[in-house]
Formats: sequence, C-alpha cells, structure tokens
Amino acid sequence: MKSILFALRVSDLERSLAFYAKVGYVSLGKVPFDDGSSLVWLRLPDETSVSLELVHRPADGPVEVRGFEHFAIEVESLSATVDRLTAAGLAPGAPEEHGPDGPQTSWLVDPDGYRLELVEWPPGGPPTP
Repeated sequence: MKSILFALRVSDLERSLAFYAKVGYVSLGKVPFDDGSSLVWLRLPDETSVSLELVHRPADGPVEVRGFEHFAIEVESLSATVDRLTAAGLAPGAPEEHGPDGPQTSWLVDPDGYRLELVEWPPGGPPTP
C-alpha cells in the first residue's frame, strides 16, 4: 500500500488555486460536477502524480478547519523557499531550528486556515527506522 493524495475542502477555489500555485503546485486537471462542485488535482513539480486534491463545494458554505493539524512539504533550501514565498506575497513564518540533528522548519497558512509545514532536513536526511 501507499498513500496517494490528501484532499482539502476549500471555500474559494480560485483563491486557493492562486495560493497553491505560489507555493509551487501545478494543476493536473479539474473535475466539475452538475451541482457547481469540483475537484482539482495538484502536484509539486518533482512529484510524478497527484498529491493534493482541492474539493470545492460552494453549497456547503465556508470551510471550518477542525481536527486538522498540518501537512508537510520537504524543501531543498528553507531560506530560499521562505524568500521565494515572501516575494510571491505569502507570509511564511521565520525559519525555526530543531537542534543539530533536526530539521529546519517554517509554517505557512492557506486561505482557509490549513497549516503547511515547510521542512529542510539536515545533511543525511530524515530519520530512518
């Protein structure tokens, strides 16, 4: 087994697509439904398939994020990523160090309140079992 994707319900599809494009996601396609709902599949440039699905159901009203902690995106250079996102008009948090053997991280919040953790692993990569 393997994870395929995760889905986020969004309040304003165009606003969310603009945000995730600034993060670096590219759209793979949209599935519209007769009731005005739609699904949009996204992936990051180095991914081979869809990894994020945006679910837009206008009839359900605004999204209320509850019980969702965050999702993480691995980056090669956290400082370069934070600089790029800031230049794109987003507001990533200041990079945080997590000890000599730990990652550097920064947090970013999407338009609906979903939290994204940006992670740069130290030399040697993430912990392995």
